[in-house]
Amino acid sequence: MSNAVAMHEPQVLAAMTPMDMLNKAVSQGANIDVLEKLMSLQERWEANQARKAFDEAMASAKAEIPVIIKNRTVDFTSAKGRTHYRHEDLAEVARTVTPILARHGLSYRFRTSSAVNEPVVVTCIVSHRDGHFEENTLTAGRDDSGNKNNIQAVGSTLTYLQRMTLKAALGLAASDDDDGAASDGSPDTVSDEKLAQLVELAEAVSADKAAFCKYMKIKSLADLPAKDFDRAVAALNKKGAKS
Repeated sequence: MSNAVAMHEPQVLAAMTPMDMLNKAVSQGANIDVLEKLMSLQERWEANQARKAFDEAMASAKAEIPVIIKNRTVDFTSAKGRTHYRHEDLAEVARTVTPILARHGLSYRFRTSSAVNEPVVVTCIVSHRDGHFEENTLTAGRDDSGNKNNIQAVGSTLTYLQRMTLKAALGLAASDDDDGAASDGSPDTVSDEKLAQLVELAEAVSADKAAFCKYMKIKSLADLPAKDFDRAVAALNKKGAKS
């Protein structure tokens, strides 16, 4: 009998959680150093379990999130030329993703900063009910296009950055995204979705589109090669940070 117990003992120990070990140590009168190490181990174990639950919930939620409808049209002409594109607003993104996230124990919130004479900073925080959370941050200058006053300029940039950080945090992709090569072998240009992002970001940081196109060595934003999209976004964000 004792041999049988001994054979099973390693399996029992292997199945013990750090909390089980901590409780056992307390009952046996372990010293404070041992208890502190076991408490630290328990905290790491809980954090790892929470991260796994977050990853599983995110994967399940993303599998259910449909293509988000582009419900807004932007069409205006300024000294910089005509701007025309369609996009989904923040309300449409929220309407689509919030119920799905909630079913999987996920939620999101925003942390913002807009100090005087500094760019607007928005951080989207996606959290799981078990405690793990992840953040995504974007920065841009105030959107002073049109006849906006200072508050409206900040509000416009906040709304834009909230939408973009939420989409980035959830890893949402547009249905027409295609970063490959065109069928004729020529470099593919940015998709309509990414073009819309570039136009909005350029407006948000008050970029001179003509000068920016010259910097990127293209005739228009629509001609930007898909492979250069990240570099273009980085350049615009850098300009916004200096504004």
